[in-house]
Amino acid sequence: MKKHIPNFLTCCNLFFGCIGIIFSFKNSLDIAAYCIGIAAIFDFLDGFVARMLKVSSPIGKELDSLADCVTFGVLPAFILYHLMINASLEQASQNLVEGQLPTATVSYLPYIALLIAVFSALRLAKFNVDTRQSDSFIGVPTPANAILIGSIPLILLQNPTYSEAILNPILLSVLAVVMSLLLVAELPLFALKFKSFGFKGNEIRYIFILSSVLLLVFLQYLGIPLVILLYVLLSIVNNVVSVKTTDGSKKMIEKE
Repeated sequence: MKKHIPNFLTCCNLFFGCIGIIFSFKNSLDIAAYCIGIAAIFDFLDGFVARMLKVSSPIGKELDSLADCVTFGVLPAFILYHLMINASLEQASQNLVEGQLPTATVSYLPYIALLIAVFSALRLAKFNVDTRQSDSFIGVPTPANAILIGSIPLILLQNPTYSEAILNPILLSVLAVVMSLLLVAELPLFALKFKSFGFKGNEIRYIFILSSVLLLVFLQYLGIPLVILLYVLLSIVNNVVSVKTTDGSKKMIEKE
């Protein structure tokens, strides 16, 4: 019985991903974003429970990727798509007020958001066959990307005054392209997996967790994209430090 518990949690992840897609087409993007958050909790729990019960299986791994593709690939793509539709309609209305005709470019731009779904699928497929990603990640994880995109409607809900700045079709198109590339980029990122809870060896993780908590407490939803940005920046710093440490160790060995 216990071997089915992680798969049940994974199915809950998929269920909320599907619910989120339904709400995205109702233009209830805030509820769709909350579905990403709930699904992310189940995504964390399925792996945690599988390790705790020691019941991991190849089927569970494949099911997890399929669920993640829907929840953290298709759902954020549709959220961004509808945000871009709303932004395009707003821009078209503004053009009409100013006596300008809507351009075809504005009509086609929202489809760029679907790149998120495509590159998320590619990211998950690479993850399944890449042995380098057992203790770290290569490229931005799909849940982090989905949470970043899901934070946009929540930021607009919290701060409606930001809508004019955020709901820009060009800006959202650039976001779609940049995040799609970061999903599959050869960029090593640390994982929040603790082999021990001591500070030594986990410095980067504790700094990230503490900084993230402070950002979320003081900035709330606005802190979410900053947390993702901080995650990428700290990973880059960690990579640079690791390379310097490795080079230094090699030089010491050569001298000896």
